[in-house]
Amino acid sequence: MTGFPLRRRPFLAALAGLATVSSASAVEATSQKMRIGIIGTGHVGTTLAELWVHAGYPVMVSSRSLSEAQSLATSLGPLATAGTPAQAAAYGDVVVLAVPYGAIPQLGPQLSRTLLDKVLLDPSNPYPWRDGAIADTAQRDGAGVTTQRYFPSAHVVRAFNSIDMTTLRSEAHRASPLLAVPVAGDDAQAVSQVTMLVKAAGFDPVVTGNLATARLFQPGSTGFELERDATGLKQVLHLPQ
Repeated sequence: MTGFPLRRRPFLAALAGLATVSSASAVEATSQKMRIGIIGTGHVGTTLAELWVHAGYPVMVSSRSLSEAQSLATSLGPLATAGTPAQAAAYGDVVVLAVPYGAIPQLGPQLSRTLLDKVLLDPSNPYPWRDGAIADTAQRDGAGVTTQRYFPSAHVVRAFNSIDMTTLRSEAHRASPLLAVPVAGDDAQAVSQVTMLVKAAGFDPVVTGNLATARLFQPGSTGFELERDATGLKQVLHLPQ
């Protein structure tokens, strides 16, 4: 870990609202769903945005090109809006870092203050041929803990990085048993919120442990690109059933 203390937060008001809303007010209940800010409109950001909008979650998409983000938001329908990366970081209860891993050192100083005590979902993967020195560090120390160093005030959770997005599109909400998606993080509440989003997207979350265990499913590991149901994934990663 980084030496930066991370504060444990009470449940987000959105989730508390879901527990207390009247059953007669379905519209209000829908409005209390977590808001998701997505930084990046490539294959990863677009796929995850589509899955969550389909599940009824409000999403703000962003990229270096606002017009590109606006085009994607229009295609996704009324639950989607577009903004800058800073606006998406401010918007989301959960913020998704769907960028090349090499962009993390630049985004960290820009967004850390905005991401104070927020859940930062990191589905990005380090590749030395593309991302340079930061990828070497992430391969040595683990991608999860490396990302956390650049966003010390956020609660980083690793998920959606180990399976190709084309597979996720085709396998979402398949017949039982669902495709398993591994999840790792240090903050129990942050992990819980991400597992909710994994389920909403149509998959079975498998929590591997703390953020350091994200090494189990980053590039070069046994769990990377492993397509299994929960039982099969746990067997391969030697996790308790």
